[in-house]
Amino acid sequence: MAYPLGVLGIIFSIIIIKTVFKVNPSVELEQAEQEREDNAEGTVKVSVLVQNPALFGKPIEEIKKLVGRGFVISRVSNSNGEVRIAGAATILEDGCELLVITSQKEREQVVAFFGKEIEKSDKQWEINDLNVVPTRVIVTKDDVHGKSLADLKLGRAFGITVTRINRAGVDLVARPHLKLQIGDRLTMVGTNESIKAASELLGNSTHRLFEPNLAAIFIGIALGILVGSIPFFLPGIPQPVKLGLAGGPLVVAILMSRFAPKFRLVTYTTVSANLMLREVGISLFLACVGLDAGGGFVDTIVNKGGAMWIVYGVIITVVPLLLTGFFARWFLKINFFTLMGLIAGSTTDPPALAFAGASAGNDLPAVSYATVYPLTMFLRVLFAQLLILLF
Repeated sequence: MAYPLGVLGIIFSIIIIKTVFKVNPSVELEQAEQEREDNAEGTVKVSVLVQNPALFGKPIEEIKKLVGRGFVISRVSNSNGEVRIAGAATILEDGCELLVITSQKEREQVVAFFGKEIEKSDKQWEINDLNVVPTRVIVTKDDVHGKSLADLKLGRAFGITVTRINRAGVDLVARPHLKLQIGDRLTMVGTNESIKAASELLGNSTHRLFEPNLAAIFIGIALGILVGSIPFFLPGIPQPVKLGLAGGPLVVAILMSRFAPKFRLVTYTTVSANLMLREVGISLFLACVGLDAGGGFVDTIVNKGGAMWIVYGVIITVVPLLLTGFFARWFLKINFFTLMGLIAGSTTDPPALAFAGASAGNDLPAVSYATVYPLTMFLRVLFAQLLILLF
């Protein structure tokens, strides 16, 4: 009874917060992009001048073992200004310049290790050799899934340098022990011949990405149902608590996304397929809610006090959301797009997420929704049972 207006209450809460704080979507988007660039885990390109005497005459492969930082040397410019690809055997000299890719968090430490930061544009780092090109290659071969860059030894085998790895829209530093997954996009620099050979090893077939990995989906659902049916006994509670059909698959999905590469289980799903499953799921969910409540909906409202249930549902939904939204926006200065996803995720409400995503026109609400959704769903499943058992 309370669900329909509860959903509308969530959406109205978002609209009220937007109106009260006079949110400008274009400004919010610019701020979000700036925050993404300043993200400590994001990658940055830095030009440095080598001044550390301990590095003179040493190859890059040996230098990486001297410092516990994540970085990739993409290109080297010697004293005569010649720019070339940096390989594992490249020797560093006094006064040579490097183009280094590292994380924002480790930028200062990496620069201090080599010498000092210098100003050098991307144009100045271009290699005159027309046969040397930066290229993005997609990982699509199953036998590469779960292997690290150190296992593949792409630099030694093909003479290329992997500078960045893009996973789900996020750029990662190409650390040696980072395990590759199907769908990863590797930015590499090398000759046409070497990149072609590396592409054959990695797959680089967009057609492979369009093939659905149904095994992972059904394995996850089966294991989720199994985990959801396991009873947990808590001290002081006479009856066992279960995760149920909602919490079980959720916990298993999180574990699979984290550990599937170790077992060579491919969980990659294209964005279009992901959205289709999500929209179909939302439609089926809302249809089931309507079919279940529709038969006695009018009678319950008129004769059984259903109108008050609806009012209680709206109050329980709207008041906490407005308080949380005002606090997050006023004191924490959270981006509005992120706040929309946070509100939808804290209520585990797919229709609210659909509204937030359509209003924002970007993936920021979905990211924050996915961040808070697991814990919220887990706690709601447990506390709903605890309230029944305790009261």
